[in-house]
Amino acid sequence: MLGEITLGQYYPADSVIHRLDPRVKFVGTLTFIVALFLVKGFLGYVMVTLFLLGVIKASTVPFGMMLRGMKAIIFILLITAVFNVFLTPGEIVLVKVWKLTITREGVLQAVRMAVRLIYLVIGSSLMTLTTTPNSLTDGMEALFSPLKVIHVPVHEIAMMMSIALRFIPILTEETDRIMKAQIARGADFKTGSFINRIKNMVPLLVPLFVSAFQRANDLAMAMEARCYHGGEGRTRMKPLRYTAADRVGYLVLALFLAAAILLRIFGGGWI
Repeated sequence: MLGEITLGQYYPADSVIHRLDPRVKFVGTLTFIVALFLVKGFLGYVMVTLFLLGVIKASTVPFGMMLRGMKAIIFILLITAVFNVFLTPGEIVLVKVWKLTITREGVLQAVRMAVRLIYLVIGSSLMTLTTTPNSLTDGMEALFSPLKVIHVPVHEIAMMMSIALRFIPILTEETDRIMKAQIARGADFKTGSFINRIKNMVPLLVPLFVSAFQRANDLAMAMEARCYHGGEGRTRMKPLRYTAADRVGYLVLALFLAAAILLRIFGGGWI
């Protein structure tokens, strides 16, 4: 399961989405998230689904790779669905067993939250799969550069987020390696009670944290050895410049968000 995490990974390809400016893709991801939580009717979710499928198709990222990334959040999806099914009050009762009541509104709320969570992960993963960490850092710094007026350390924040994304696949591989080593020594992470499985995770977490801190220390020493002093006065090897495709991308995002707002107002309910 650890190897199926797609967030933070980069999929090299020569597609329209890959060639877009990172600022467009970052704004596009935020726009998609906003639209995802704006829509509430059936037509709204159809529109969001078609938009997401269209972007995935244009990116040439294999759809199977997106689906494999869902395996890492199955447990979260199940917890979210169960809580929404049993804890959402409603007028139409479908099933009632003892003190547990399942309502029509609860089932619809569970489906809605599950769809939103899945689309949220896919949309966020699509940005990192089509954008290198360096480009993502440059794009975030350029977008948030106006905040420098109020002395917000924009470059440092962008660098931290970029390093965090870069370390996701590295720590995933490290976790998988340590887990296999512990299994070879007789550790059992799959059987036994929940409490026992939590205890069995200690031999995994301790070396993982030690390795993570060691990597962070090595990275800090490497940056200091290269006289890194933040973003003041630094230049880029590849300056960001908008092209005609980027302007078309912004136009498409504006139309998509406008359609989501209109469907929110006039799209009606779930049924």
